Amino acid sequence: MVKIRRCFPQIPGQFCTLINNVGYVLGLARNKRLQRALGKEMEEARLACERTGEAARCFRDFRYRTRKSWSCERRVIGKAEYLPGKANPRFVVTSLSSNEADAQSLYEERYCARGEMENRIKEQQLGLFADRTSSATLRANQLRLYFSSFAYVLLHGLRRLGLTGTAFAKAQSTTIRLKLLKIGARLRLTARKVWLSFSEAYPYASDIAQILANLKQHPAWSPP
Repeated sequence: MVKIRRCFPQIPGQFCTLINNVGYVLGLARNKRLQRALGKEMEEARLACERTGEAARCFRDFRYRTRKSWSCERRVIGKAEYLPGKANPRFVVTSLSSNEADAQSLYEERYCARGEMENRIKEQQLGLFADRTSSATLRANQLRLYFSSFAYVLLHGLRRLGLTGTAFAKAQSTTIRLKLLKIGARLRLTARKVWLSFSEAYPYASDIAQILANLKQHPAWSPP
C-alpha cells in the first residue's frame, strides 16, 4: 500500500501535489470504508454479470480522506468489477482532476498502462537476459544491457512486421527466440547465396514461410 502522509501546509489539498507540475495515479489498498463507498456500483456490476454471464464493471469518482494519515482529501477512483463468481473491487488515488481524465479512462488508459510497461520490462529482463549484469566493471554491464535492448528492439520489429497473420503475432520474446530462432538447421554457403535447410519435421515450417513473405513486403527487410 502506498501511504501519502502529508500535503504542503497552508495550501489547499487539490493543489498541494501540483507545485512542481507533477501529478500521480497510485494504487490504493482497499478497506471497509472504501468498499462501503463502492457498494452501489458493486451491486450494479454483480447484477450485470449475472445477467450476461460475463465480467462487468463500472466506476465511481469520489473524494476520500483517511482518518489519521492523510492531511487532506484526495480524488479516488473506485472500479466496481464483478467476475463470474468473484468480486474484484480496485481503487486508485490521483492528483489529476476530472477535467484532465474521467474515472474510466484514468483507470483503464493511464493506471493500467503502468502494468503493460512493467510487462515489457519483465519480457526483456527474463526473455533477453537484461538482468545478466555480473561483469566486474560498470561499463561492461552497461554494454551487456545495450545488447539486450538492441535484441528487444529487433524482436519487436520482427513481431510487428513479420509475425502478422501467424500464431506468433502476439508471442513474447522468449517464445520467438526458442521456437523460431533457437532451432537446429544446416547452413550451406555458396558464392551467391546462403542456404538454410530445416528438418522436415520442424513444426513451424509454414509459419517461417509466412514470416519471410511478410518481411519481403517491407523494403528495409528485403535482401539486396
